[in-house]
Amino acid sequence: MSASFIIAPPPQASIPVAGDSKVFPVRRIWCVGRNYLEHIREMGNDERAPPFFFAKHADMIVADGTTIPYPPLTKDFHHEVELVVAMKSGGLNIPAAKALDHVFGYGVGIDLTRRDLQQASRKKERPWEIGKSFDQSAPCGALQPAAKIGHPTKGKIWLSVNGTEKQKGDLTELIWNVPEIIAQLSEQVALAAGDIIMTGTPAGVGALKPGDKIECGIDGIGTLKVAIGQPA
Repeated sequence: MSASFIIAPPPQASIPVAGDSKVFPVRRIWCVGRNYLEHIREMGNDERAPPFFFAKHADMIVADGTTIPYPPLTKDFHHEVELVVAMKSGGLNIPAAKALDHVFGYGVGIDLTRRDLQQASRKKERPWEIGKSFDQSAPCGALQPAAKIGHPTKGKIWLSVNGTEKQKGDLTELIWNVPEIIAQLSEQVALAAGDIIMTGTPAGVGALKPGDKIECGIDGIGTLKVAIGQPA
């Protein structure tokens, strides 16, 4: 017997799949903090501290080509381009050697951040949600199935604002690679089909303003374009 909901259930968040009419359903969004050395240095953090995880809500996914309203409460709204890993299965305590067996594919994402609010929370030793987890904070381009492109371990990752390159790095610079990320995260929580993991950002993060046009990409995976609109 199927459940009867007292209110209409929310729509299923999803990401397009390149070359396919079917879409990837998003269950949870996990993000890795501090996973590129130069970004750790530019933010003034301890480069000896290991990366860690935080979350965004699935309905914060934003499609390629969207104009995102400048968010409330912030005066320092930043871009962070990231490799996205999409899971087709999961579990607890996944060994790194078996981790890639659980990956459906890869995409290009942006971890949009209210930097001033994030830093204020950090100083007060409070959670980061107000700085990281807000409406339309997770743009993501179409996923490339691993069955087609394999499991990329190198390739330029970049982001430009209004045609000027701001972020540039390479997947080889990840402090924790994808199998290690999956293994570590699965010690904390049971991963499952539909989970996506944003794997950290290279150096060059910076502020955005209404009217800015963002383009970013990862060699061999794809590109993503969004624009920043006026506050809602």
